[in-house]
Amino acid sequence: MALRDLETPTLVLDRQTLEQNTARMTRRFAGTGVRLRPHMKTSKSIQVARLALAGNFGGITVSTLKEAEYFAEHGITDITYAVSIMPDKLGRVIALKRRGVRISIITDQVAIAEQVSSIAASEGVVLDTFIELDSGERRAGVLADSDELGVLGLALEELPGTQLEGVLTHAGHSYQGRSLSQIQAIAESERLCATTAADRLRSIGLVVPVVSVGSTPTATHGLSYEGVNEVRCGVYMFGDVFQSEINSCRPEDIALSVLATVIGHRRDLDTALIDAGALALSKDRSTGAAGLPEDVGYGLVLDATGTRRIDGVQVGHVYQEHGMLVSETPFPFEMLPVGSRVRILPNHACMTAAMHPGYHVVDGADDTAMRDWPRINGW
Repeated sequence: MALRDLETPTLVLDRQTLEQNTARMTRRFAGTGVRLRPHMKTSKSIQVARLALAGNFGGITVSTLKEAEYFAEHGITDITYAVSIMPDKLGRVIALKRRGVRISIITDQVAIAEQVSSIAASEGVVLDTFIELDSGERRAGVLADSDELGVLGLALEELPGTQLEGVLTHAGHSYQGRSLSQIQAIAESERLCATTAADRLRSIGLVVPVVSVGSTPTATHGLSYEGVNEVRCGVYMFGDVFQSEINSCRPEDIALSVLATVIGHRRDLDTALIDAGALALSKDRSTGAAGLPEDVGYGLVLDATGTRRIDGVQVGHVYQEHGMLVSETPFPFEMLPVGSRVRILPNHACMTAAMHPGYHVVDGADDTAMRDWPRINGW
């Protein structure tokens, strides 16, 4: 089966580009003393994980317990669940631990640490726990210079069901960087947040084995990782249009696309319809943010081979199952007849991939040996 034989809309993954992306990030940290713990929340695929782990120590990051369970079933046994833990989820965490998985959790609250400890101790286990830090995103985490940091650190070390694993932060605000120097500055503030917190905890006698940071922009452009020994990032594997516009990757590094079919012409409106709408492409409009080079609508439109941009044409509107192609100039109806196909590069690979059950994997322009890689969704 080749791409032309597939029903649309469908998700296409270029293995050659994926391998280049994963190898590039692995090389970046090889021999530095910083271990790469790939974040699998974007791909949610064991086949992708195996490529990302090649040449690395073998641990991954996840954002759902369903991901953790899935990857554990496929033999990955060192997992960080990087979302604030809640006590009602500890049963699944403990079940993984009893299966031999080294699973770490995170928290930024003493009250939660106390509940975790109580449940873990009653189950006869000790849970490795990170302190989540706020390095500037202002989403979750304690501040590195706050009094809460030491109180939480001591609690995790002294309570019977927990053990302090280290400190962890995510500079998600790096996505707001609009220049290389801005992203480098955010990367440095991320590093300083994590190392300052680790030093403060060590100064009160605590052991802090892991100092973990990470986002694709800061992992790509950070100038120093002194004091850090772990980096977590994920979207670098696939890339997307937004990441290319903030220079975390090049347009040719984008490995993911959605194959769609032109299903109608509206010559009176100078538009065409495709069968990929909000559920196939997502409604992410990140490239419309201020300060970026180009607003590409709901994705960058390429020809069916994925090798040539169709200039001036973009997905201007999405409905549940329809997308509307619009053009800055008179619409090229002859170039895109009804029944023709396009490939759409996503604004945000994580959101687009989440809409699909799996990947149709091709090797560059050669789709004659296409294979299917499943992925998991849900929580």
